[in-house]
Amino acid sequence: MFNSLTSSITETEIREKTRKIARLVEISAILNSTLKPDVLLQNILQSAAELLECSVISILLYDERVNELRFAATTSVNIDQLEQIPVPLENSLAGTIYTENRHLVINNTKDDPRHYNEVGEEVGLEVDSLLGVPMRIMDRVTGVIEALNKKEGEFTDFDVSLLLVIASQAAISIHNANLIQALQKANVELSQADKLKRDLMAVASHELRTPLGNILGYATLLHEDAIEPNKPLAESILKASTKLRAVLDDIANMNLLYTGEADLDLTNTTLQQVIAYAREEVSQTVAKEDLRVTYLLPEDPIPLEIDLPKMSVVFVNLLLNAIRFTPKEGEITLSVEDRKDEVLVSIADTGKGIAEENLEKIFEVFFQEEDHMTRRYGGLGLGLSIARGLVTLHGGKIWAESEGLNQGSVFQVVLPKPEH
Repeated sequence: MFNSLTSSITETEIREKTRKIARLVEISAILNSTLKPDVLLQNILQSAAELLECSVISILLYDERVNELRFAATTSVNIDQLEQIPVPLENSLAGTIYTENRHLVINNTKDDPRHYNEVGEEVGLEVDSLLGVPMRIMDRVTGVIEALNKKEGEFTDFDVSLLLVIASQAAISIHNANLIQALQKANVELSQADKLKRDLMAVASHELRTPLGNILGYATLLHEDAIEPNKPLAESILKASTKLRAVLDDIANMNLLYTGEADLDLTNTTLQQVIAYAREEVSQTVAKEDLRVTYLLPEDPIPLEIDLPKMSVVFVNLLLNAIRFTPKEGEITLSVEDRKDEVLVSIADTGKGIAEENLEKIFEVFFQEEDHMTRRYGGLGLGLSIARGLVTLHGGKIWAESEGLNQGSVFQVVLPKPEH
């Protein structure tokens, strides 16, 4: 490409070509300095018009929806006029450049039957000469740059080389700008969808809490006063209501983490107090599921500076998760390792285990290892997400370990100890 850039006849021409080649380097920096498509196109037009010393520069991009070229920018007229004029791939010079992936130099367009007169007639522009080159990204042609009406003389091989370099730079810059713009649009849409989800969670948890409280109250009275034959029915209603309350609590907690409103009310307590609270919360569930849960805690109190209710939620969720996925007569063991500056709590079970590719995914919101239509285990998939969010708020870490499916699992929680 640059062989023709360096070929010359006179010293004046050498200096002029050197100046233009140096200008190409500057243009490259200019094109890479902005990701705004409109500004980018104008920079390309101005640079090309200056270097090629022509009256008009136009950029046409391929529109795959209609299989035509469309004007994206021009120096001649208001682009709004040209945007409405499609340029066909057949029987047009721009179409030939695009489809055959090669440059064209026509120093007398009036004698060329491929010259598409409709554009010039529409905007009142008479085209005498034309230089057009394809815009490429790798092996793919994305559009065409046309230089019209050389001010002095004819378009040369050197002009072709200049415009090919500009076209190559322009194609990459426009492609990158479009990618960034598409990414920004996707981020906005994702943010809006995320806000809608948070609003829905907030409304649902708030609006359902009061009627559910009434249902729970009446269900409790019904269970207490029910005659023996109706006891199972009353117990079923109470159990379902309690489960629904737990779901609403999960939604409320998750929404607080989403919105950043889950402030911590730190108090000085001990790890033993946290585990004792969680143990009491899950005791009835453990009894019903016929599981053996072992708590291995050191006798010496382990001091913590935490939000006791919120950290209790962490261990309640982890224990309930272990209970949910451990079969009857299985075993769950909570053990503690007291370290110098931190404490490690491990909750191991003999349950269904976790596939290696899901060890991180299980902490994602609403993630379920099984298909939601056929899965055997309940829950919204919020418990572990809430646990990670609350542990992170406390400056700790949480992760899962498993040898694989049907090999059980271990959830590890590391919490920092207060500084003395």
